[in-house]
Amino acid sequence: MVYESTQGAVDMSGLTRLYAAALIEAGGETAEMSLEWMEMSGEKVKLLHYVLVFDFTPPGSEKREKTTLKFTTKEALLEEMQKVVDFIQANNH
Repeated sequence: MVYESTQGAVDMSGLTRLYAAALIEAGGETAEMSLEWMEMSGEKVKLLHYVLVFDFTPPGSEKREKTTLKFTTKEALLEEMQKVVDFIQANNH
């Protein structure tokens, strides 16, 4: 099952998690943070962009396997995430 995103195709086989996050910079380091955390602590860090993460990491695996799509606004991120959810639901029937 391949999802055609606005940023290219994403092979959904093996998907274990789908989540939205904010990629931030703080103290010279970058990290993914939850959208909720970003809303509460956004003034303390620099927002680089929003990301939609397709996580393919098998349970118990140490090695992270993921694909990310980048967005400049939270609204664009949430809109794309809804499209992915609709795609998954349409293809699971």
